[in-house]
Amino acid sequence: MNSKLYVGNMSFNTTEDALRTAFGQFGTITDVYIANDRETGRPRGFAFVTFSTAEESKLAVEKMNGADLDGRALTVNEARPKEGGMGGGAGRSFSSPNRRPGAFQERGNARY
Repeated sequence: MNSKLYVGNMSFNTTEDALRTAFGQFGTITDVYIANDRETGRPRGFAFVTFSTAEESKLAVEKMNGADLDGRALTVNEARPKEGGMGGGAGRSFSSPNRRPGAFQERGNARY
């Protein structure tokens, strides 16, 4: 098992200190990351908590999955790596080999 945990269904008011306090009873925490929205800076409702060993993280999953923190029942499981790298663009690419300065004019599209 990985020592990094995904913590979901968090209250937007939950702080890093609150996570460290809640999860710290199960072992040594090496990192806490609360995801924030890029545009608004507000929390997105999930975080990642990393323990020093896989055994500590396994115990934290068993004890904290479904536990109440700041009025919300947490979802806690092993963090998985990101899928594929499609990002938010759903596979769309906004650049192409033909997209260079003057490409439209070369094809006779004068209005561009």
